[in-house]
Amino acid sequence: MRNPPAEVAVDAALVEALLHEQLPALAGEVRVVAHGWDNVIARVGADLCVRVPRRALSAPLVQHEARWLPRLAPLLPVEVPTAVAVGGPGHGYPWTWLVCPWFEGRPLAEVPVGERGGVAAGLGAFVAALHVPAPADAPASPWRGIPLAVVDATVEDRLRQVPSADAETLRAAWLRCRDTPAHAGPPRWLHGDLHPLNVLADVGPEPGLRAVIDWGDLCCGDPATDLAVGWLAFDAHDRATFRAAAAARHPLDDPVWDRALGWAVALGLLFMLDAEPGTVAHGVGAHLLEQLRGHDER
Repeated sequence: MRNPPAEVAVDAALVEALLHEQLPALAGEVRVVAHGWDNVIARVGADLCVRVPRRALSAPLVQHEARWLPRLAPLLPVEVPTAVAVGGPGHGYPWTWLVCPWFEGRPLAEVPVGERGGVAAGLGAFVAALHVPAPADAPASPWRGIPLAVVDATVEDRLRQVPSADAETLRAAWLRCRDTPAHAGPPRWLHGDLHPLNVLADVGPEPGLRAVIDWGDLCCGDPATDLAVGWLAFDAHDRATFRAAAAARHPLDDPVWDRALGWAVALGLLFMLDAEPGTVAHGVGAHLLEQLRGHDER
């Protein structure tokens, strides 16, 4: 992804220094494995990783993870990276950072689409378990879980930046969904960034669901935001499996599913515009286009 510039330089030496100073019992060999949109991810030994915010905007998000994910994890039927320790400022670094478990697995985006069926039901069960009403002090997001109308101008701006044939396909889906009635119930817990790069599948010939990672956008609001993963990850057959499993505890009627498609368009445009062509991240947007062409699911 074409990430925003880092506001603080984070490298293995800084992570090692922070660990040795604050959490020496967890110190080990450090290897930086990703510079994400919000965080630098470094592996520590074989079983741990460190999530270190790289810009001020993302610093409060790891605090949300540290506070709320331990409360949600017991409700969920899949492993999530609940922090095992929380660090703070030091060595010139200004923010909170987390030590989390490291899960072996393949991002679902790297699994061929035709082999993702073993994940669909498990991921649907995951969102069904997660999408319970959130408490009044749960974090809200200005970007996720909100009415589609709020992001209309942003989506239209992004549509003008993609090739005209792609924009026509995406705009047709967007206009169909944009004015769907907004979520009327209590705000539900959301992962907030549920897409095929944040879903880990087992390594094997028939991969199942291994873990759901990267909870930096944890928030509350409209569950349709998370349900967009049905369009971003699966083909029509597996999408139906996902939808049925996701509806096990809460009704998932056509307005909810239409809003999910609207969110898939909004998020898919991010992958199309911000990911380097030819990468698995860019392929998430390409997959959505393929699903929209020739399909009209209700």
